[in-house]
Amino acid sequence: MQNAAGTDAELALIDWLRTWKDPSSPHGVATINCSLFQDDRLHQFDAVVWTPTSCVVIEAETFTARQDGVLEIPLNGPWMVSGELARFAGAEKSTPLERSREHTFALQNYLAARGLGQRAVHGLGVIVPMPGAQIDVHQGWSDPSFDVIVTDDPHRVEQYFEMLAAKEHNLWTANDIAIAFRGLGILPYLPAPQDLLNEGFLGPIDVTLWHGGPTQAQAEQYAEEQAQLERELQNRGLVAPWYSPWKLYPRVDGDLDFGRAFLRITLAIGMIIAIVWVLWFVVTAVLTYGPA
Repeated sequence: MQNAAGTDAELALIDWLRTWKDPSSPHGVATINCSLFQDDRLHQFDAVVWTPTSCVVIEAETFTARQDGVLEIPLNGPWMVSGELARFAGAEKSTPLERSREHTFALQNYLAARGLGQRAVHGLGVIVPMPGAQIDVHQGWSDPSFDVIVTDDPHRVEQYFEMLAAKEHNLWTANDIAIAFRGLGILPYLPAPQDLLNEGFLGPIDVTLWHGGPTQAQAEQYAEEQAQLERELQNRGLVAPWYSPWKLYPRVDGDLDFGRAFLRITLAIGMIIAIVWVLWFVVTAVLTYGPA
């Protein structure tokens, strides 16, 4: 995480994310209070969270006074609580939805310009109510890229990421995370490749993306370990291509990851089935249309 100093909402969000330490908790990497210069504008993000299957820009808000009732979220215009203007602590004139549109669009454009346009960027508004306040959410429109959670329970945010992981299919690589961290100007906070692989992000690793940061030495050590492993395989007469399950989901020394092992086995079985299907197609075509 980056820059723990921030608003009360950001500090609460940091505390919640730090509770995700169980193996069953969402895996990934988060940065707090970062910015991106895109399209001649500086976009300030409360938080950006990457998991192996998603990227979520979080707009965090707290209330300055207790308000009870229904939080109305219109497609355009101010947010109201039972007919009164929602009294948020932030000094911004725009609503969390308006900021989310701008920020997700800016990050999406930045990623698309670097060949990552197929990666979806989601927006999430996390609203922390005053103690004891009872607030329901009414959103009279549907947008799969934006959600709002009003809660003081960190488990609700965790459930959101679990739900998102069940829906998303685009996989983020460790290189994608490195590219994003460079664009956000937070290279000093980029985790080492080994750490990203442990969180479930895919390889292989482009070590040059870690150059200039404090984890450069760890990245180069990882590259040397992989090169040594490849030399050993060459000596045995076996070199795995880049799309090998053992390259995309590499083993990590000292870490027994059943999820990564399952993905390796599943991909290997899928490749075998694809090869058998192609052979069957070729044989069938020859027998059907070949010379009698």
